[in-house]
Amino acid sequence: MNMRTVSLFVTLLLLLAGCGGETADNKTRSDGSATPVDEVTTIGELPAILGEGLTPEEKEELRNQILPAGSEDEATAEEKFKELLERAKGGEPKAQNELGVMYYTGEAVSTTDTGEVLDNDPELAAGWFFRSAEQGYADAQFNLGLMYANGEGVEVDTLKAVELFKQAAEQGNVDAQNNLAAMYYTGEGIDRDVEKAIAWFEKAAEQGNVEAQANLDAIRAANE
Repeated sequence: MNMRTVSLFVTLLLLLAGCGGETADNKTRSDGSATPVDEVTTIGELPAILGEGLTPEEKEELRNQILPAGSEDEATAEEKFKELLERAKGGEPKAQNELGVMYYTGEAVSTTDTGEVLDNDPELAAGWFFRSAEQGYADAQFNLGLMYANGEGVEVDTLKAVELFKQAAEQGNVDAQNNLAAMYYTGEGIDRDVEKAIAWFEKAAEQGNVEAQANLDAIRAANE
């Protein structure tokens, strides 16, 4: 029987969309040699070669066409992040959890003491999940449970993972219900109890959780 165990996905909505681009210091010719750029152009400045022969008005028009102002969406996203951070620091559990998701996925930029930019920051994410989970926020309990189950940002601790999944499951978090059931079934972090596993799988399946229904089907097929 192929059991599906702990889900490895954070299921919350991300609030900040990232955008990125690539820059280069040199241009490369087709023969592979580097051609140094002979002009340093600051951001917002039109390269001289593009403005040759143009009147000041024509240069301004061209500059506006190829060097548009900063994205309004980017400014809005930054404002939303600052607002979210303030709410999280103020103790709002929902904001704390959402901030944890952003640090976990790398949507919120984090750096080391030496200034190195991290792809993501599971330790900081776990810290925000912890603050939110302490206040009884079910989604944060589920997310922190995943961190303990997978050893991300914290040491692996299946006992704590089970405890957190149970807290979230009792509040109706469907993913926590499925994960708790899987751990009851496998005996990971808790005494194995097939009846409790089935009961939690059923609760999750009743809420439309596909994995829980698949697990129920697998258990029933094995007992036929």
